[in-house]
Amino acid sequence: MSSIIATPALFPHQHQDPRLSPSHPMSYNLSTSAGRKRKAEDEEPPTDDRMSTSPSPSLHQRILPAHRITKRPRAGASGRPLSLFRLLETLDADSLRGVLQTICQRHPGLGTEIEQTAPRPSVASALAVLKQYESTLQAAFPFGGNQTSDYAYNRVKSALGNLLEALADFTPHFLPPNEQQASQSLSFLDSATEIIHHLPDWNSFQHRLHKQNAYEEISKAWTLVIQEAAKRAGGIQVQYGGWDQKLTKHNQQSGGKLQEAVNEMSNHLGWIGSQPSIQQHGGRSIDLSSVRQELLSGTYGSNLPVRVGPW
Repeated sequence: MSSIIATPALFPHQHQDPRLSPSHPMSYNLSTSAGRKRKAEDEEPPTDDRMSTSPSPSLHQRILPAHRITKRPRAGASGRPLSLFRLLETLDADSLRGVLQTICQRHPGLGTEIEQTAPRPSVASALAVLKQYESTLQAAFPFGGNQTSDYAYNRVKSALGNLLEALADFTPHFLPPNEQQASQSLSFLDSATEIIHHLPDWNSFQHRLHKQNAYEEISKAWTLVIQEAAKRAGGIQVQYGGWDQKLTKHNQQSGGKLQEAVNEMSNHLGWIGSQPSIQQHGGRSIDLSSVRQELLSGTYGSNLPVRVGPW
């Protein structure tokens, strides 16, 4: 009995270094416990996993821009009037003119501002307006029949009045001192006189007064332009371009109703189409119109023979 010594029971930690890897039975126990832990975690509600992996609301707001978070509700289709710019684009010249006239009548102060803002009318633009009135007059005549009868006059009376009124309004615009360029004034008067030539010679004396008065007014306009042009550079602007010959032609076509303007040009310039264009001087024929053109261009005398020796 004494030889048998009871061996005390030893625990595993008394024989093994805790720093060493555990033995196989220990690994089995850890695996088994880890499996039970994973099984327990799998049995937990799935909402915990989603909550644990999703970012917090504050982090989501910091990453995404604000415009992606806030969505404005789309407005439904609804009617609205056009803007002023788009509205003006739809208006033609007549409609726009009517709108401006109505506004100026309601607000007279705007008329002066429009006059200062609008571009200055040119000779071409003014004549284009007069041509439109003339076309309207020609279209108003009855088809066939006597174009100078009282019946025809009554048919075109309104269109004729519009043309004469426009002519009376545009003519002073191209006269001095409002227009300083004599060439612009003469160009307008030349075309305006042609329009007067085209007016009918009515059978009634009273109806013919419209054309006669128009000739008188245009003759005064020619006279004024010639007087002012003669004060500048000896009237060279009137001499250049053959305006004397054009005025003489207009006077002949009007039956002498522009004689006042013809006399004014003859007095101030001395060059007039009524004078003979070819004169005899020293046995040679001299073309006055060619001499005038050479004087203006500075080439006069270049084709004359040069005498050599004593005079």
